[in-house]
Amino acid sequence: MALARLLLVLFALLAALPGRAAPAPTPPLKPLTVYFFDVGQGDAALIVSPTGKTVLIDGGPPEADEALVPRLRQLLQGPIDLVIMSHPHLDHLGGLAKVIQAVGAKRFMDPGFDHPSEAYRKLLEVVGQKVGQVMTPTPNPSAPETLLTVGLGEGVTLTVLWPRTPRDAFLDDTRSDVNANSIVAKVTYGKTAFLFTGDAEPETEAFLLRKPIDFTSTVLKVAHHGGKHSSTAPFLAAVKPQAAVISCGTGNDYGHPTSEALQRLGDVGARIFRTDLQGEVLAVSNGNTVTLTPQKGRSAPVVVTGQTTGPVAKGPMPSGASGSASATGGKVVPASGKLPAPAASAKGMRYVSLKGSEVFHSEDCRALERAKTQERTVYKDRASAMRERRPAKDCDP
Repeated sequence: MALARLLLVLFALLAALPGRAAPAPTPPLKPLTVYFFDVGQGDAALIVSPTGKTVLIDGGPPEADEALVPRLRQLLQGPIDLVIMSHPHLDHLGGLAKVIQAVGAKRFMDPGFDHPSEAYRKLLEVVGQKVGQVMTPTPNPSAPETLLTVGLGEGVTLTVLWPRTPRDAFLDDTRSDVNANSIVAKVTYGKTAFLFTGDAEPETEAFLLRKPIDFTSTVLKVAHHGGKHSSTAPFLAAVKPQAAVISCGTGNDYGHPTSEALQRLGDVGARIFRTDLQGEVLAVSNGNTVTLTPQKGRSAPVVVTGQTTGPVAKGPMPSGASGSASATGGKVVPASGKLPAPAASAKGMRYVSLKGSEVFHSEDCRALERAKTQERTVYKDRASAMRERRPAKDCDP
């Protein structure tokens, strides 16, 4: 007992000596949180930085606002710092007007690519009335080769990779110019990163791959809801996603996600999360790992490791596309970044729309095979279908 007391006294004396105090533990990084909302057939994601800065990317289709507005009110204490509309299609902008009116927004960004739709016009009216600053991802005139970057605090950065007008012209003559000029943005925190791609087309991916950019991202928001054309093999090889989130609606008319996209994502080893099956997906980064927790469908969260090793840009941004053609999705993309035009429909091809749907399909579309018993309208030619419906994105009739 005497020896034990002596040892305790010696330990206390040593601890009291100068320079002997144990180093204070390094406090853990505050979390970066991303909510991938379940908005049906559309996109909406909220980024909350460690300092509380908030960015909403897209607002889903019009019917999404009934659930999206109260969900945002649960999560936010004030107006959104930045609302980004990736591109002016209804399944991405439909809920934004009511979100801005109900929750508020300090800044609004869109690609600056005009689209003659009534929904887009009405959204811009609301933005003009309610939002203090409207911006497009235009490079700094004094440093036009650099990428537009927005700081979100605690070392979190949001970098817009595309578009970059007027430094680089908008892509044209693509499958969908509106989709092809979606805002593509990368959010980086420590060794982790999130890549948001809107409805970027293969032409977008091919064009970006010729830029000196580090695309490596821990989590990929899959382009175009898992459509068969986007998420090309070369692009996924550059991104190297550990996890991929697909935002799509249950039983949607487009057949999203497609087996082709799922196969390519599986080939790079990405863990796939789908809002149509698993509901809202919560992703939390501590700067080293990202923990993804779906609302339903999985019993335990999935933890993936960050692998980003450097800044987004690997070097100066060239003013235009260069280099030789590269293979993507089984086709050769010329240096212009354009894919060859799709082949014309076979003579005598009919077009079909399912009851209650706003889109039409080619007669041989696989989406129609999955709905054999559903009532449908048949059009003898494309012009007749276009007068009443819009083309489906999966088969591009």
